[in-house]
Amino acid sequence: MGGVRVLVGTKKGAFVLTSDAKRAKWHVNGPHLAGWEIYHVKGSPVDPDRLYASQCSGWFGQLVQRSNDGGKTWQPVDNKFTYDGVPGTHQWYDGTQHPWEFKRVWHLEPSLTDPDTVYAGVEDAALFRTVDGGQSWHELAGLRGHGSGPRWQPGAGGMGLHTILLDPTNAQRMFVAISAAGAFRTDDAGTTWQPINRGLHSRYIPDPTAEVGHCVHRIAMHPSRPNVLFMQKHWDVMRSDNAGGLWHEISGNLPTDFGFVVDVHAHEPDTIYVVPIKSDSEHFPPDGKLRVYRSRTGGNEWEALTKGLPQRDCYVNVLRDAMAVDSLESCGVYFGTTGGQVYASADAGDTWAPIVRDLPAVLSVEVQTLS
Repeated sequence: MGGVRVLVGTKKGAFVLTSDAKRAKWHVNGPHLAGWEIYHVKGSPVDPDRLYASQCSGWFGQLVQRSNDGGKTWQPVDNKFTYDGVPGTHQWYDGTQHPWEFKRVWHLEPSLTDPDTVYAGVEDAALFRTVDGGQSWHELAGLRGHGSGPRWQPGAGGMGLHTILLDPTNAQRMFVAISAAGAFRTDDAGTTWQPINRGLHSRYIPDPTAEVGHCVHRIAMHPSRPNVLFMQKHWDVMRSDNAGGLWHEISGNLPTDFGFVVDVHAHEPDTIYVVPIKSDSEHFPPDGKLRVYRSRTGGNEWEALTKGLPQRDCYVNVLRDAMAVDSLESCGVYFGTTGGQVYASADAGDTWAPIVRDLPAVLSVEVQTLS
């Protein structure tokens, strides 16, 4: 019988949570890389035991760690990046001034076909790729080279490239999102890029409908329908039916359209999940009630999912990389909070239970469905 492995990055290390297919009892293993901020942990779709983790410290800098045994042991990779056209530039901050500064890796996205190929989204916003399991990294410079680059601005958390979506039907196509620049698409494997922000409206920038400058928090898609994208923006939940060519709002009856996460049911491409947060200045659930909202119609019509979640005095946040789904027959949904709780639903969100309650603040949650 298969099971699941939940990979959790926190402010003070990584945790590996495992269960069988019933997802009723969990084993919590960790902390790995204890004491470090682990911005993201993700496994290869083609080799479940190959994991990559972004390890960061304001004092010691940035490392990428790799595990070949499902998270039991970890080794740092060479962590050499080719940045600004200079081979071998190290990730560590060297004290000199640069127009773009390398600060941390926000997101790691392993290839759908090769465990040694991984994409890394970094701050300041840039996209890197390794084809040798992390031994060397090279920038896909066409993204920063897009003419809009000088108009990108940092969001409240920094100018991070935080979302990378690989099109499973087209190896040449990839989507990324940057705070606060917007969403971008490549159709030639990262050589050239185009902004895909038409239809977005951001009230606090000089031109509310500008080509770039929008604070996109997260984008998601179902692998069977890669032309349909869902977005949680700084304000507004959005949908595109033409690979980002045009967006329209689907916030509908949500109590607030501010939030960070958005994800899609593994088997139902029109079933999507968000976690509304009160506002951009008050990063906690409205009325102190932690509620996941689900739409079964691709947006606009939303239902609150509350069973098993705290409905009073709850003031945690759910960050942009902290929700994921498994692909078991009854789709599991998982999310982590800044209060250190990781919640799981084995029935597509109808009921919830905490896997663990007292971890450090959760930065990311990813799920592997194991055979």
